Amino acid sequence: MDTSLTNMAVGIQQATVANKIDFAVARKVLDAQNAQGAAALQLLNAATGGAPTDGDALTAAATGLGGQLDVTA
Repeated sequence: MDTSLTNMAVGIQQATVANKIDFAVARKVLDAQNAQGAAALQLLNAATGGAPTDGDALTAAATGLGGQLDVTA
């Protein structure tokens, strides 16, 4: 009877350690996915020039830049 109690205690400790390891690995995976998502958003913003802001419209109106586009060659 003494060995079964010891075996249970060892089993509980092993399960606790395995559980902690599983959570640590899952956290690392989540952090990596968050970093990849942020990098993907940065690439999309860089490719599209980002969202236009009111300051850009005011600058264009004040300077006249961007108001006309000459497409003739």
